[in-house]
Order: sequence, then C-alpha cells, then structure tokens
Amino acid sequence: MPANKKYLSSPFQRFLKITAGFIGGYVVMLSFHVLLTTVFEKKDVVMTAGFTGYLLWAVLMLLAFLSKSGWKIWGIYLLLASVFSLPYLLKM
Repeated sequence: MPANKKYLSSPFQRFLKITAGFIGGYVVMLSFHVLLTTVFEKKDVVMTAGFTGYLLWAVLMLLAFLSKSGWKIWGIYLLLASVFSLPYLLKM
C-alpha cells in the first residue's frame, strides 16, 4: 500500500533534509567537539570524539529526517554550529 501523498515531502524539502542530515549534522558534531577542546585537553577530546562523534552524527541525521521543514533544520544546525564554535574562535 503506497504512502499517502499529504505525508510526503517535496523533492526540494527532501534534498534539504538529506543535506542537513549529512553535512549539517557533521558540522554540528565537529563544532561540538571543538567546543569540548576549550574545556578539556585536546588529546582527551580526540579520543572521545572517535567514539561519540559517530553516535552524535547519527542522532543529528535522524533528527534532520524527522523534521517537517528542511529550512528549519538547516537554520537550527547552522545556529548550533555557530554557538559551539564561538568560544573556540574567541579563545584564539
């Protein structure tokens, strides 16, 4: 039985969700671990990022696909990446 058309996204919204999941989720994951380097030693964060990075990226990817709007999730991911990167950039 095919899905009801009213529950499906448009092709452009689908593209936005896919790119937000892959690219945006990866950028947020990296910026979060960069934020952790301002608090902890870099060698400890690198070891932790090897394990938690993929888990966080998978969760962010899932959240992107569950969102209703691709624009909204891109905005949220760009805002999170900016907020997470700001302390590291100001520290330099």
